[in-house]
Amino acid sequence: MKTGLMLILLALTFSACRERTTSAGKAVTSVPLPALSKKALCCEQNIPKRFSFASNVEGKGDGKVANSAATHTGMVWIPAGNYQMGGDNSEAQPDEFPKHRVSINGFWMDTTEVTNEQFARFVKATGYVTTAERKPDWNELKKQLPPGTPKPADSELVPASLVFVPSKTPVELNDYSQWWAWKPGASWRHPHGPGSDLKGKARYPVVHISWFDAQAYCKWAGKRLPTEAEWEWAARGGLQNNIYPWGNERVGQGKAKANTWEGNFPYRNTQRDGFYYLAPVASFNHNGYGLYDMAGNVWEWCSDYYAADYYRQVGNSTVTNPQGPARSNDPDEPYSVKRVVRGGSFLCNDSYCSGYRVARRMKTSEDSGMEHLGFRCVISK
Repeated sequence: MKTGLMLILLALTFSACRERTTSAGKAVTSVPLPALSKKALCCEQNIPKRFSFASNVEGKGDGKVANSAATHTGMVWIPAGNYQMGGDNSEAQPDEFPKHRVSINGFWMDTTEVTNEQFARFVKATGYVTTAERKPDWNELKKQLPPGTPKPADSELVPASLVFVPSKTPVELNDYSQWWAWKPGASWRHPHGPGSDLKGKARYPVVHISWFDAQAYCKWAGKRLPTEAEWEWAARGGLQNNIYPWGNERVGQGKAKANTWEGNFPYRNTQRDGFYYLAPVASFNHNGYGLYDMAGNVWEWCSDYYAADYYRQVGNSTVTNPQGPARSNDPDEPYSVKRVVRGGSFLCNDSYCSGYRVARRMKTSEDSGMEHLGFRCVISK
């Protein structure tokens, strides 16, 4: 396809990682690729809002809940407790500070990320159509873009999603267009784009899922998305002030602990962990609470809005069951409504990002859908 829409989307997609912000309200005639800090590079990003889902988060189906009282099958109980939420080491980003005490009630959590098999049952029952399967609406899309951004050709405004395409040689890590492709037809059914399918992948995590898609599934299943505080508490697995779900040993040391990018990103993956792209859920050891894949494989949606200064708003006080900020606030993209994603993905590497750290915060727009973005659910009681 032509590069116009892809560049617009990619430039906005990765602007969450910029060290400098653009002046809000400044008209633009093009969308250049921003310069990125290699240390602060993200492997989860945000694409601009494409739809207004306020009137139809259920999709085409009737949205009926699967069970009036959702069962706890495939879930584990996460006990109540207190912990220090926030950055643990030198790789921590400014939005991970200050570290503050959080008190969490107990809850049930899916032991794995939601799989293709599970999501397919939801779609069959409701007829739901995901964000990636819908045609973008320019009138909604432009609300998330700086004023004056030119409209792409109508032929480019088609159902599509971002797919990872490895480079053949080393590339500058500030040119993300060399490993992301905006592919028409890419969706949860076709994770690598047209010609790909889910054969043999029933137990793989479902991907190309927007926050709206995850919310719709949760409602149908009688569950909900975890808060950011619940997610981090669960990921820590009962360990105090450790860097990873398994402790403090570096991800590349010892036996493989998660599905991450091993080697030179984005062109050489040694597959020391046994996988190049996604892995089936529960392919690695669980953490102390019995949860699998709390590091790597796919990023996972949380319920919270993202605000860069949220931890500073909280300060040093103890917060009980925090629900996140009242509104989204990303200075790098003031027009876009962001939600928190956690856990890293199969693309995470220390040279590119360290998303598999339990404290690592990332954000993306609510309608984002990518090849490494999924979710898991919780129940309060």
